[in-house]
Amino acid sequence: MSAHDVFLLGGVFPGAAPAEALRRVVSYARQAEASGLDGVWTAEHHFIEYGASPSATLMAAHLLAATARIQVGTAVAVLSNRHPVALGEEAAALDALAPGRFRLGVGRGGPWIDLDVFATGLERYERGFEEGLRLLVRWLSGDTEVAHTGEFFDVLPVRVMPPGTGAPIWVAATGEGTARLAGRLGLPLLLGMHAPDDDHRALIAAWRAEAETAGRDPDAAEHASTHLAQIADTPAGADRLRASLTELLTRGVGQYVSLKPGRAQRDHAAYVDWMIERHAVGTAAHVAERLAASAAATGVKRQLLLVEGLGDEAAVRDNIAALGEVLSTAGTASPAAAAP
Repeated sequence: MSAHDVFLLGGVFPGAAPAEALRRVVSYARQAEASGLDGVWTAEHHFIEYGASPSATLMAAHLLAATARIQVGTAVAVLSNRHPVALGEEAAALDALAPGRFRLGVGRGGPWIDLDVFATGLERYERGFEEGLRLLVRWLSGDTEVAHTGEFFDVLPVRVMPPGTGAPIWVAATGEGTARLAGRLGLPLLLGMHAPDDDHRALIAAWRAEAETAGRDPDAAEHASTHLAQIADTPAGADRLRASLTELLTRGVGQYVSLKPGRAQRDHAAYVDWMIERHAVGTAAHVAERLAASAAATGVKRQLLLVEGLGDEAAVRDNIAALGEVLSTAGTASPAAAAP
């Protein structure tokens, strides 16, 4: 049986200011917990309205304090923008404050202006991800002292405080190279919404081959995949979702500033149509069936559900409650018990 978590962008939909978008993330996390879902993962974006949260770890800390049972993860903390030791210290502190509830997910990110603003640079984005990830893994491994000398990072011997617990780090992977790197390190994958199940199977196969070669147990990792999930009982409901998501993507993603000019622009309307066709959008029975079919096809046992597509706070909370009713495997709270 799969675990089902919610994935929260914190998108700035029409009619909501960025501060309100952030507060809604808290409301949705509380609704997910009350509805019996297993976890919540929060995104991180900079300088765009596609997501108002600039720090996934900061938001995770707030969500851990605002909830009691539910697991809270980052999907993802952008490693290319951060020093691995600083991120590792934050992750270890959250794990200490909420034992067993925090999940760290990291990703390479994109060639965005963030790299220039935070002075990490395009070269580190393109060539330094592996070094940064290895240093982060070392920092959280439980070692009492860490030193490192490399191309992008030099760390004198320092005490690890607070110490890490060796908890897994999820690695966002869109290509085989990153999947293989995660496999060598034995780190579970975090797979995106943009690719079909066949692509996810291929990435997991690449991961598995590297894990086995490295002498790691390929069955020990709990991979996760992200899915659009919307209970819509009528075609009008799906049309409303289509319009809302297309508007958010066109406006929000269109605000990205790339350090690599000439990047191709996505047809956001076509992409939303593809997601609605492929993902779990429809009646409650259809949503449950589609998610179960994906889990069976890929072997992924943790599914992160993008639930904010309609934008309206009440409608999103209703969607979370309905998903909890049909999917929940943890907790006994009823949707009616949702926090205000």
